[in-house]
Amino acid sequence: APGRAESTAAPPRRAAGWRSLPTTATPPSEMVWSPLSASLAPPTRSGSGGSGRGGASHLTPRGGAGVGAMSCREPGPELEPGGAEAAAEDAESAEPAEPESPDQCLSLLPWDRFSAWLHCVCVVGFDLELGQAVEVIYPPHSKLTDKEKTNICYLSFPDSNSGCHGDTQFCFRFRRSPGRSVSLCCFPDQLDKDLPVYLKKDSAYYYGYVYFRQVRDKSLKRGYFQKSLVLISKLPYVHLFRTMLKQIAPEYFEKSKAFLEAVCSDIDRWPPPVPGKVLQLPIMGVIMKLRIPTYRDKPGTTPIVQNMHQADAQISMALPTVHEVDLFRCFCPVFFHIQMLWELVLLGEPLVVMAPSPAESSETVLALVSCISPLKYCSDFRPYFTIHDSEFKEYTTRTQAPPSVILGVTNPFFAKTLQHWPHIIRIGDIKLPGEVPKQVKVKKLKNLKTLDSKPGVYTSYKPYLNKDEEIVKQLQKGVQQKRPTEAQSVILRRYFLELTESFIIPLERYVASLMPLQKCISPWKSPPQLRQFSQDDFMKTLEKAGPQLTSGLKGDWIGLYRHFLKSPNFDGWFRSRQKEMTQKLEALHLEALCNENLVFWSQKHTEVETVDLVLKLKNKLLRADTEHLPVKTDTLKKLQTHINDIILALPDDLQDILLKTGT
Repeated sequence: APGRAESTAAPPRRAAGWRSLPTTATPPSEMVWSPLSASLAPPTRSGSGGSGRGGASHLTPRGGAGVGAMSCREPGPELEPGGAEAAAEDAESAEPAEPESPDQCLSLLPWDRFSAWLHCVCVVGFDLELGQAVEVIYPPHSKLTDKEKTNICYLSFPDSNSGCHGDTQFCFRFRRSPGRSVSLCCFPDQLDKDLPVYLKKDSAYYYGYVYFRQVRDKSLKRGYFQKSLVLISKLPYVHLFRTMLKQIAPEYFEKSKAFLEAVCSDIDRWPPPVPGKVLQLPIMGVIMKLRIPTYRDKPGTTPIVQNMHQADAQISMALPTVHEVDLFRCFCPVFFHIQMLWELVLLGEPLVVMAPSPAESSETVLALVSCISPLKYCSDFRPYFTIHDSEFKEYTTRTQAPPSVILGVTNPFFAKTLQHWPHIIRIGDIKLPGEVPKQVKVKKLKNLKTLDSKPGVYTSYKPYLNKDEEIVKQLQKGVQQKRPTEAQSVILRRYFLELTESFIIPLERYVASLMPLQKCISPWKSPPQLRQFSQDDFMKTLEKAGPQLTSGLKGDWIGLYRHFLKSPNFDGWFRSRQKEMTQKLEALHLEALCNENLVFWSQKHTEVETVDLVLKLKNKLLRADTEHLPVKTDTLKKLQTHINDIILALPDDLQDILLKTGT
């Protein structure tokens, strides 16, 4: 937890009138959080002389789109009929083990539970002499650098031209200061490991979730009360924190500091954010019930969290999602260009969203980033960006091409500053259409002179794929029939998902073929390397196994792939796949070692060679644990037994040394 070295005091007493609520976590029918032994399905059986290549049928890679496997299989004659299928069924039906309860983690210090969800809570007010200023940081020991505080100050208030009266909610994202030590948390990396790739934390950034209030107050010199309550977190759970702020912010503005202490004290009693479990999070008399997705979830599905009756009559609120935004509402102003926008986001093109307020800009940027799910958007994105941002010069310079980033802006100054950017989305106030939107053409960039220009997409980009008229007609029909916006969003999300999966499946299939053959894995050699990715070889596979197998869309798919292979999104996706497949090879190498008679080997070799083997095996065990390699617990136990047996066969003096040596 941030500042845990200093954090020895107990959590503050909660203000009178608030009582503690139970912090239970109800497991669903199938547990999905598991220790090392169940982190991935076990590898298939190895035999001799097999010639199978990495199959793409049984394992879904994390954050992938339904294809792509990293298991080396052997359909050789040694397997009995149905053996391969049985192995696959065993892999899929393996029950993950129960997770450790939070109380079984390292000793919990005050604020450890809080730190698993939030870095801190800030209150930003307006001072006539200083301007925006951070008035409160809670818990008090939370660390923020001066640069981070400055960013939070400016990003927590709308630009003066936005005219946000009353209450406004939005979010922003900013870089953590370099050189800061990563905060320690007692909860294991398993929490992040089990998440879909697009929900994994990025340690280089913080999110800020803002509830801003501006109301007339004649008792103040400025004539207005202006204040923001801001939650700072590494977690991209937009819907969860938005819902939470709705519950606590209005009351905080009335009751102030004692209430904020009670809120933070409640959060410090929450269970850890374990993916796949139904969590109950009490917050000031309300229990929020939610489920964080896991990489095992089928893409496009959201398990429903039932709103169960509370025995003690507490108010319970079931959240349908922790991270999704209302896609249809966000894309309404650019209704006819959703497919082109999907291409621009997929290719990591520089994009600016010009909006009248931070609420509209942040929601639209988050919607854009999510439209290529389950792929992770690997470039930077800023839901709300101001001229005071520490990266302002870096992102607006004309001395080099615009970077691969999506910016959400509201200040009219940006209409001039970012004129040279190739793709600009101009949106007005987001309102759901009461009638069918009219067809709007893509506008030329030279027509964009001010922030008052008409809403639309300003670009000279020509899409690679032909326009899909069916999705437009389907959504238009929904508008005519007064279909709920939630239903429209489901249709749109499914459309984006199917488009992304059709695009990524050929890549998954080709990358799975880069796995070495099973027979190449020898216990006495280093694990074999993956074959190199060849753009030409991949392109040759598209003729018979391209996106045409799953998508009816016509167009220049080859051109789209060529462009994508140069993008940051491909780089991030391929690095992730490389890491998973390399770990799979390491796991299969461990399996091969376990099947050897290592004691017999050691008797034929010198003591120096035997000691070297023991140290290498110990390092392999350590790595399997720290990197969460997909290895069965039985394999690790077997390897540990081999190590112990080898040591016991050595002279006493060497035994003493090796039994005390970790690595």
